[in-house]
Amino acid sequence: MDRWQAMRIFSQVVDSGSFAQAAKMLHMSPPSVTRAIAALEQQIGTRLLVRTTRSVKLTAAGEGYVADCRRILAEIAEAEANAAGSFTHPAGLLTVTAPALFGRIHVLPIVLDFLDHYPAMQVKTVFVDRVTNLVEEGLDVAIRIAALPSSGLIARRIGSVRQVVCGSPDYFARFGKPQSPQDLTRHRMVGRDGLFGHSEWQFGRDNSIRVPIGARLIVNTNDAAIAAAVAGWGLSRFQSYQVAPEIEAGRLDVVLADYEREPVPIHIVHAEGRRVSARIRAFVDFATERFRRRAGVDAGLPPETPPWYGY
Repeated sequence: MDRWQAMRIFSQVVDSGSFAQAAKMLHMSPPSVTRAIAALEQQIGTRLLVRTTRSVKLTAAGEGYVADCRRILAEIAEAEANAAGSFTHPAGLLTVTAPALFGRIHVLPIVLDFLDHYPAMQVKTVFVDRVTNLVEEGLDVAIRIAALPSSGLIARRIGSVRQVVCGSPDYFARFGKPQSPQDLTRHRMVGRDGLFGHSEWQFGRDNSIRVPIGARLIVNTNDAAIAAAVAGWGLSRFQSYQVAPEIEAGRLDVVLADYEREPVPIHIVHAEGRRVSARIRAFVDFATERFRRRAGVDAGLPPETPPWYGY
């Protein structure tokens, strides 16, 4: 078996988490996959995987090797695509990642339109609430809602979202509206693990106002925090796109708008290569145009708070 095929099998075992599933994905028998990995480890001279009855885990050497395998396989695929002309005509599989809720609400409709527009394309979505590594995880394009650190990624800004404090009209009828961030210490607060789940919230464009938040209810999902706020139990903080439907329907109201932090930028990013394939270039251009069209902008950067992100 050649080295390229061995790398392909090894990468699939890591991605699948099991030899049997990798064999199914590769249309091979499980013993063939096992022999290929054993031969690869013997050829390299080190153990790459630790096998148990229930799982497959990478060794320290395997972690470095799988990253190199993914990079090499991507370069081979790029070379083949170039030779086949797919740098001119969009075709093949594209993997797009985004935060879970934003992906479902805003990215998925664009993906569906993109597939209708480009019949030779196939798209796999990975909507997860964590920062993904495009190169190591074999992803093509990501939507990032954050200020981006310096990296080797190509980024195009497509908009921004606000961080808003919300409560239901029923809650405000019972407890009144806070007039300043400091008033939040006297209100019922819904806290969250992760984003906005901190014990201290910052306000103001320069983050100069800091308020300790004593949440009696702490939840681990945005959906639960939204449900608690809509039910009138307390106040919570969200990214504006997460609660836009509730605000539009009158189920939630925004307070302390004058004290909001700087809007969070949204970028569409992809890994920088010698040549960007037509499938990536087509999707980035298509998605950017759709985002900006929905923001009511024909050229240049979108406004800081696009109307299609809600409030």
